[in-house]
This record gives sequence, C-alpha cells and structure tokens, in this order.
Amino acid sequence: MSMNRRSFVRVAASTAALSAMPSFALAQQPLRFAVVGLGQISDIFMKSVSQSTKCKVTGLVSGHVAEKAPKYKSLYGVQDKSIYNYETFDEIAHDPNIDAVYIGLPNSMHAEYTIRAAKAGKHVLCEKPMAISSEECRSMIDACKKANVKLMIAYRVHYDPIWLKVKELARSGAIGEIQEFQGGFRANFKAGQWRLDRKFSGGGSLMDLGIYPLNAIRWIAEEEPASFAAQVATKISGPRFASVEESVEWSMKMPSGVLASAGSSYGVDGDNYLTIYGSEGHLRVSPAYGYQGVRFTGETKTGPIDETSKGVMPYQFTLEADHLADCIRNKTEPWTSGDEGLKDLVAMEGIYKAAGAPIA
Repeated sequence: MSMNRRSFVRVAASTAALSAMPSFALAQQPLRFAVVGLGQISDIFMKSVSQSTKCKVTGLVSGHVAEKAPKYKSLYGVQDKSIYNYETFDEIAHDPNIDAVYIGLPNSMHAEYTIRAAKAGKHVLCEKPMAISSEECRSMIDACKKANVKLMIAYRVHYDPIWLKVKELARSGAIGEIQEFQGGFRANFKAGQWRLDRKFSGGGSLMDLGIYPLNAIRWIAEEEPASFAAQVATKISGPRFASVEESVEWSMKMPSGVLASAGSSYGVDGDNYLTIYGSEGHLRVSPAYGYQGVRFTGETKTGPIDETSKGVMPYQFTLEADHLADCIRNKTEPWTSGDEGLKDLVAMEGIYKAAGAPIA
C-alpha cells in the first residue's frame, strides 16, 4: 500500500506520541493508585476505585500499617511490597506498580506528601482543601510541574452530572443574568476529630465545609472575588473549639458586580445548599454537597424544574478518579488542577483576613 507524505507524517506523529505515553496507557491497563492515609475518606475512595474500569488500588501508605493495612490488602489484593509507612513513603519512586497517589490525609499534611509524591515521579489526586495556605499550594504546583506529573484536587462536585447541569443552566441564560448567590454548609461535629485541631486542619469550618459553597460559587460565576466581608464566631464554650472557629459567615463581590454570601459551622444541626438568583429565575441545590441524592429545583424562563441525581455513593469519587486517568492517558489538564485549589485558598485567606482572623 502506498503512503503519501501527509499520511506518513500523521503515522509518525502518532507513533511518537504513543512511545511517550506511560506504560499503563499503552497497555490500556488501569491507573494504579497508592492510597495515602487510610481514614474514612480514603475508605470511600477505595470503594469507588473498585467500581472503576480505569483505575485500581495497588498501594497503601499509613502511619498505622499493622492496624489498618491488612483489611485493605485483603479487599483490594495489594501486594506486601507496595505497602508503605510515612518513613518509607519515598520508596514508591521505585515501585512500578504505582502510577499515582490519592492523598486522604489531614489538611496540614497535603503539601508534604504531594511534593514527596511528585519527587517520586507519581501523579497526585489530593483531597481538598488543597493545603493550609496559598504559599503551600504554590509549592505543590511548582513541584508537580518540575516533575512533569499531574496534580488534581478532589472537587467531586465538578464531575457530578447533576452539578454540571446546574452550571449549564445557570450560565445558559435559563434564569436570565446571574445576579446573586447564597449558600451554606453547616453540621455538628463532635469533639476529638482532627478537623477541630488547627495543627492538622489549618482552620475551622470554612476549611472543611465552607469550601463547598465557596468553590461552587467561584466555579459557576467563572470569576474570582474582588472583595470580602466576614465574621467569625464561636458560641459553644469549652475545649471543643479551643483552636478553631465554630462558625463563619461571609460575603463577596465579584468584579462583574455579582454578590455572594455563604456560611459554615461545626456547631449546628444544619443543612447544605446553594441558591443562584438570576434576573428571570432562580435555581436551588439542596441537598447540595452530599455523596448522593443531590437535588436542584427552581424557576426558569421556560417553567419550573426539579431534578434529583440518580447516582449512588460513591459515584462522584469514581468519576473524579476516572477523569485523572483520562487526563494522564490523553495528556490533558484536569478540570480541577492545582490552580483551582490555589484560588480557593487565596479566597479563604481573604475571608479570614476580613474577619480579623488571618490564617496566613
């Protein structure tokens, strides 16, 4: 069969691209994750990966290997040689059965283990908040760029089809021009959790719960806040909130003039929601940030709307893990890259500063 010059160049380019792809992409085998930190969120992540055809758990990292690793080794068929503690973590650089790490550690440990994973040549899927300061975020981004590995932040909302539909409706003009956002995420957290200890969490309810409406507002508005006003309060006395705030209420103004207000708390029997007000309608997502049952209602220019996600937990985690696998295979940037995580930290620093309680 004859081949003209254009065909030859196309085939040559394809061959060169394939030769540069990671081995898992060439073989179409799953993206192999080492899970760092074996707490509740990592347990959910591993269950989600077990439902994926694009990803697989092949490594475990824990500060309590003897107590926690045997369960997950048995569930997911992890080999002994791919089980590490925090001291031996850097040895993953020499483990060909690990392509990427999922970091489900307390917030204050995100930067260290992202940077160490990058130096080991492994891609990173890091839980939110990305870190405890914008300075740490920038260090994480720089380390991953230098090592030529992907850095993705686990904003599962961005991958949920129901949330994608909410954003599409809001941006399409279905409720007219977006004018205002109101949101919140409030819950009652018992004492003794690492999230209530500043040295692990970096801050209080804003870091863990408030980040959800904050990120959703930024994502849908497609612009960054220009100014902030905020109040921080702790009404419950005693040791429970000795190092972090109980509640935060804040407002933001976008460069376009769109206004937004939201709140978060660790000390109330609350709910989680986001309302988007337009000039000709509105949308309300409630419950908004759970692992399943996300529902949105509202009034659009064409009539009322009411839709509930049919996804079953932990589908959001599966979707985000699969997205990273696709990005690595296709050499594209994740929708929720390190830059997205950095922008949230910059905004949270702005909120805390406006409240007179700076974190950085």
